[in-house]
Amino acid sequence: MAIKTIDEINEKIREGKAVVVTAEEMIDIVEQKGAKKAAQTVDVVTTGTFSPMCSSGMFINFGHSAPPIRMTKVWLNDVSAYAGIAAVDAYIGATELSESQGMAYGGAHVIEDFIGGKDIRLYAESPGTDCYPRKTITTTINKNNVNQAYMFNPRNCYQNYPAATNSSDKTIYTYMGTLLPQFGNVTYCTSGQLSPLLNDPEYRTIGIGTRVFLGGAQGYVAFEGTQHDPGQERMTNGTPANLAGTLALIGDVKKMTTKYIRAATYEKYGVSLFVGIGIPIPILDEDMAIKTSISDKDIYTKIVDKSGRTDFSQRVSYQELRSGFVEINGRTVPTAPLSSMKIAREIASELKTLIKQGEFFLTEPVELLPRHDKRLNKLDIRGD
Repeated sequence: MAIKTIDEINEKIREGKAVVVTAEEMIDIVEQKGAKKAAQTVDVVTTGTFSPMCSSGMFINFGHSAPPIRMTKVWLNDVSAYAGIAAVDAYIGATELSESQGMAYGGAHVIEDFIGGKDIRLYAESPGTDCYPRKTITTTINKNNVNQAYMFNPRNCYQNYPAATNSSDKTIYTYMGTLLPQFGNVTYCTSGQLSPLLNDPEYRTIGIGTRVFLGGAQGYVAFEGTQHDPGQERMTNGTPANLAGTLALIGDVKKMTTKYIRAATYEKYGVSLFVGIGIPIPILDEDMAIKTSISDKDIYTKIVDKSGRTDFSQRVSYQELRSGFVEINGRTVPTAPLSSMKIAREIASELKTLIKQGEFFLTEPVELLPRHDKRLNKLDIRGD
């Protein structure tokens, strides 16, 4: 039974009386006061993550030229953007590579440069029509001279991403970084006890319409993320042991900052985008107090073999991963994070401050995310 509602919490935020803590602070509060007292005391718990999220990108409306053009092919700083939407709309994906610079520059860099206020070279082509006679255009755009620019990320905030290793005899280069041969290292990519969906593992308060901190601006959950698969195996505390939930997020790029949106290049793999996300979790009852006090020692993920050579899988806690070493087949193997806990903590703290100052309010989800078995389909390996 709920002891408070989101409306009641928002009223406390307006009055400057809301008690807001980060997810890491909540661990100590529940340990010291107990879940029941913590639920009565704390109103909001803030979370944070700053990790590479490849399934991200930006919509831009450039505005019309004179004479007008219906852009059918678009390049931004020599990175191809998808233009099959309307005359002057385009979507640039984070992992798209430059046609001249290859893996050294891509869509993620365009997005970071745009947020940073830099000029972006726009080149577009068209077959020409009666109402859109122009066939090419070359110009410069930036965040001050385009109509709209908003980030729409189909898949962010993976609930619990597997750690990676490599059993093969050669070094491999992956989106999980460089993996050394014969189980030479392990990389992982989740902020553990600060991670948004691990603090609301059953999606009780996070759903369509939830207001989030996205790249330094206020954004929203637009839908379940692609590959959302809540039917993964779960631990007794409700957290999944692998993958599970994802979020599709949307927000105004013009209000974002390069502090929380950064491009990254992975050797011999390509480009990705680091995205900073924070989600406030209302403490409606004792159960939510318990869920938001989860710690790294109680969150487990799987180590998987990215070489594809074996079906190796080993369960390990985030406390073990963060210690810097794990044991595999009797050997001590070094671990390294791809996500930044330092910046995740900064995001959770900044979101806490925004709420306490009455600049960020909670939203009731329009619709909750799917919470039950939803196994993903796979491509027919026979193809055509």
